[in-house]
Amino acid sequence: MTGPERAVVLIVDDEPAVADSYAAHVRDTHDVRTAYGGEQALSKLDDDVDVVLLDRRMPDLVGDEVLETVRERGVDCRVAMVTAVDADFDIVDMEFDDYVVKPVTGEELLDTVDRLLRCAQYERRLREYYRVTRTYVALRSTKDAAELADSDEFRRLEDRRAELRASLSTAAESLADDDFEALFRDLEQ
Repeated sequence: MTGPERAVVLIVDDEPAVADSYAAHVRDTHDVRTAYGGEQALSKLDDDVDVVLLDRRMPDLVGDEVLETVRERGVDCRVAMVTAVDADFDIVDMEFDDYVVKPVTGEELLDTVDRLLRCAQYERRLREYYRVTRTYVALRSTKDAAELADSDEFRRLEDRRAELRASLSTAAESLADDDFEALFRDLEQ
């Protein structure tokens, strides 16, 4: 998701009332797909999905297996396990991005989605910063100072690199604040 576009959120829960309730909270700010089981979730999963809110306990295909399939397919989305299953050591190797224990409020769902979207945006900027910096270093190592000074392309590259660096710094501070708030909120429960 980039710019003002609405994110696509896939909500997966085998209890239709729960999934529909979550969808009602998220629908105002994001595009929603709802699945009432693991198999249905995988059929609705594609590269347009930005965030998956995934239940762990489902009769047809458990959330753990859905998560594993999402990662195997290489879909670039964030996954939050939203579940009544308390965290245990079995989650250590699971590749989710957040773990939320039910019951969960609509506000908590939106906070989770928004935090995951900010993390995804930060990662995209970081990858671009790395690419731009590698290009910058490659040119600096092969061109002399006069060539670099005369190059409009190199100046644009320097400007983009500085812009990305500032953006990453601001985003990192915001993410840290949000993560600490969420962490302390969770610890107080």
